[in-house]
Amino acid sequence: QVQLVESGGGLVQAGGSLRLSCVASGSTFSINAIGWYRQAPGKQRELVAHFSSGGSTNYLDSVKGRFTISRDSAKNTVYLQMNSLKPEDTAVYYCHAEVGVVGGILDYWGQGTQVTVSS
Repeated sequence: QVQLVESGGGLVQAGGSLRLSCVASGSTFSINAIGWYRQAPGKQRELVAHFSSGGSTNYLDSVKGRFTISRDSAKNTVYLQMNSLKPEDTAVYYCHAEVGVVGGILDYWGQGTQVTVSS
């Protein structure tokens, strides 16, 4: 079992910055990949940025150069630094972890944190 708790969302003007945090607890040693997704109203959930099982990072094209994912392994925390925010970045942001188990993989999600960017 893995628990994920996000924080750091809020309301910001276009061009501003926010930093999201995701603290993982439980069987964190079994996490293969971890990162951030987002879901805007009426849209599908999409991958924003994540660390793959090999440790490489991947970003949604529209956030490249503006968002940076990082982690502090000692604190079991993953961050998403979001700069130059745009109204189209408005969404609920979810922390996601892919956990290896016997016979397969399980997906774990945080409760989500709202990010609203005003124009």
